[in-house]
Amino acid sequence: MFKSIVLPVALLGAAACAVADEGQWQPHQLPQLTSELKRIGITMPAAKLADLTRHPMSAIVSLGGCSASFVSPDGLVVTNHHCAYGAIQRNSTPEKNYIINGFLAKTRVEELPGGPNTLVYVTEKVENVTDRVLKGLSPSMSGRERHELVESRIKTLVAECETDKSIRCSVPAFHRGLEYYRIKQLMIRDVRLVYAPSDRIGNFGGDIDNYEWPRQTGDYSFLRAYVGPDGRPADPSPNNVPYKSKDFLVVSAEGLKNGDPILLAGYPGRTSRYKLPSEIRFARDVDFPAKAASITADLSVIAAATQGNPAWDVRYASVAKSLNNVLKKTQGLMDGFARKDIAAIKDVQDAEFRAWHKQNGNGSRNLLGELDSVIAQDMAQSRQEAAWAEATHSDLLKSARTLYRLALERQKPDAQREAGYQERDLSFIKARLTRLEQSFVASVDEARYGAALARYARIDAKARPQGLDALLPAPNALGAMVKASELGDTAKRLAWIGKDPEAFRKSNDPFVQLAVRLHDTGMALENRRNELEGNLERVIPQYMTAVIAWKKSQGKPVYPDANSTLRVTYGTVAPYSPRDGLVKGPFTTVEGIVEKTTTRDPFIVPAALTEAVKQKRYGVFKDAALGTVPVNFLSSADTTGGNSGSAVMNKRGELVGLNFDSTYESITKDWYFDSAITRAIHVDIRYMLWVMKEVDHADNLLKEMTIKYPKK
Repeated sequence: MFKSIVLPVALLGAAACAVADEGQWQPHQLPQLTSELKRIGITMPAAKLADLTRHPMSAIVSLGGCSASFVSPDGLVVTNHHCAYGAIQRNSTPEKNYIINGFLAKTRVEELPGGPNTLVYVTEKVENVTDRVLKGLSPSMSGRERHELVESRIKTLVAECETDKSIRCSVPAFHRGLEYYRIKQLMIRDVRLVYAPSDRIGNFGGDIDNYEWPRQTGDYSFLRAYVGPDGRPADPSPNNVPYKSKDFLVVSAEGLKNGDPILLAGYPGRTSRYKLPSEIRFARDVDFPAKAASITADLSVIAAATQGNPAWDVRYASVAKSLNNVLKKTQGLMDGFARKDIAAIKDVQDAEFRAWHKQNGNGSRNLLGELDSVIAQDMAQSRQEAAWAEATHSDLLKSARTLYRLALERQKPDAQREAGYQERDLSFIKARLTRLEQSFVASVDEARYGAALARYARIDAKARPQGLDALLPAPNALGAMVKASELGDTAKRLAWIGKDPEAFRKSNDPFVQLAVRLHDTGMALENRRNELEGNLERVIPQYMTAVIAWKKSQGKPVYPDANSTLRVTYGTVAPYSPRDGLVKGPFTTVEGIVEKTTTRDPFIVPAALTEAVKQKRYGVFKDAALGTVPVNFLSSADTTGGNSGSAVMNKRGELVGLNFDSTYESITKDWYFDSAITRAIHVDIRYMLWVMKEVDHADNLLKEMTIKYPKK
């Protein structure tokens, strides 16, 4: 077998000859990027950026799916409009539609509850715990035995770290099991909506402009973190006070110009830069087309089922928005793979690596054969899991399955329960089950599930989980099942928490009965996945150790794939050429908004904005070179999903923008970083400040932030 010895830790930080602006770097790696940062003009010391307890990294926070940053000492958080969309929707009704009209709290008392799913995570500590996770693992273990032992050790590490309910810890894998880091975060659970512009600003262009350039979207919102009177996180209460953030970002209205350097800090979700050519072809030819077809069909069902009912439309607004975003990205990936044969590029790289490995593999001759075998098994398993997802595509059924699994897991000691069903997870389960009341209509769920079962029936029988067909309800039975179920009622849904498994087995609720009936098949699927994961976690780290050594021998950058942990990337404000004879960017302006405006969504603009543009009330936010207010700008920074809301900082670490999207041509960057066309899209902070002053009159927030204005 290939021996990693001391290679992983040493090489994961190696980037002496990094090229382009590629890389989503762990903060502790940044000192080894000093020459790169200086090259593009960053003046902040790299060592300072590596310290999570110092400015500016101590101001960067996670929202559990999006990124954000503190911008005042009183817990004021700025993020994207679409990241706060759930909180905006939660507080909206047809009569008080904050989605269309926007919302501004002029005083702290007026701030609205974000809801149980709106949380702020402040990263306090990151430590390498690889030895404690991997030490002494026997090569004779089955994949499932290995996976379960690793998971058990991770749960122990988490339990040691979580000293109270204010602390949330995790132990994610880097390079899929090559290294493990324990991450300690302060979890603030009273988060309130402070200000969101109308979605005719925050989502201008809607799904039509999503991933497109030029773009003119004011994708920003403000939240505030609250804690108990003692300064510690607490459950929502009128007695809570604003969190005194240790640090916050200074907002710079001085602006940027083409070629200026930027830093970007946030929590990117998932990338697949080290996938094999076979995995790319599977995604391109099988997984993504099926995913796009399923989401397209689901969106059509939602649209038809909610048509003509404004209240239902509001309830499913966030669901549809999320699905549309995933769909646009999936379609962009397919188009990107069609435009550039990334699999063929990877074929060349893979052949070069295998030739190098043949000479430098140190006895690991069977490694690549094992790798190819387990990857093939992984792809076959993924097809069955996709079929299972269609067969169980109902919010009522998902709730029933979660509740029954919780009842079963609670029969075990807490340390032996499946991750996600321990006592530490109970508040999150309750929050998900409660949140359903804002995004659920029984007849819509019935329509969605019926359509999903029809899609499942068209899947090749070989790709369906064995024995599942006979357990599923007939589509024409769904109406009676939905009518007879009490799980649509929030109080009755939550009342199932704490009941024992026997109560579920004796239940007359048809969706509870279905959940019980499906459980063994679902567990068989999960157990096969755990066996596979254990084998992947055994083989992939050996592969990655060899890949890292190969890349280092070429002087190429080495960084782990994104995994929702804090990362820093860098780049410059830059245009790009999507095709021959066309150059785009790097700025758009408020005049572009007026030019795009129509009388139909998503290109309707608030009259106050149009009036401010016509009167050219630009003030200090006017860019000297552009002669107007910039709205969005492009940079070459390396980003992905989860980077939404990430702070875009200038060379001094001051906030100059918010990341919110990528160009359509960039979507394949999750798999392959092409520096010529990869561009991230950011809200220019001057546009945000201008709207706050001239359109929404958010003077209270402008006074609260520390804003650095241009010198006269």
